[in-house]
Amino acid sequence: MHPSSWDGVMPPREKILTLGPQALTDAELLALLLRTGLRGQPVLALAQSLLTEHDGLAGLLLAETKQLRQSRGLGPARRAELMGVLEIVRRALQQQLSEREAMLSPQMVRDYLQLHLGHLPHEVFAVMFLDSQHRLIALEPMFRGTLGQTSVYPREILLRALHHHCAAVVLAHNHPSGMVQPSHSDEALTRSLKTCLGLVDIRVLDHIIVSRGQSLSMAERGLL
Repeated sequence: MHPSSWDGVMPPREKILTLGPQALTDAELLALLLRTGLRGQPVLALAQSLLTEHDGLAGLLLAETKQLRQSRGLGPARRAELMGVLEIVRRALQQQLSEREAMLSPQMVRDYLQLHLGHLPHEVFAVMFLDSQHRLIALEPMFRGTLGQTSVYPREILLRALHHHCAAVVLAHNHPSGMVQPSHSDEALTRSLKTCLGLVDIRVLDHIIVSRGQSLSMAERGLL
């Protein structure tokens, strides 16, 4: 597409090749994926409309399938592409965490957990099982609850930890309410799991609470 068709503005494809991806706005990046707009709505306007509707890129990528179906301009092919982009990011982070010590990059750990748990409408308690060099072996959702309560059974976590022959774990759960401040029960559960796993020399490195767009490390808060 010639720049003139963008009212003198460099189109996203030319801009990313010339200036690099960091030079593009969120709407321009999304327009690259969408490729075409709708009748009476150019692709950049459509991209901006979708970002506004879903509260930005994170909201759009993490939206439930039902929400995406209700968005004008997102047919099955485009919904599949968005889901594919999210899965590519998840797998890229998983590969990095499995090849290097996870706690050397705590922000990467938070991002990884947020991509898996932050958007869920129900509470899920998950565990990252790590080897002796703190590389990721597996992330397993262990327990699912209601909006504000999840029952967690230390014995089941211990059994899975022994199954993976892990040396350490990172505990994680989401708060669908959007608040990441740990409750007293979160703190008590963390202490209980730390004691239980410590009996078999498995360290609890952190307990991370995530929500849409936020995360909190209990280790960094001195609560571990």
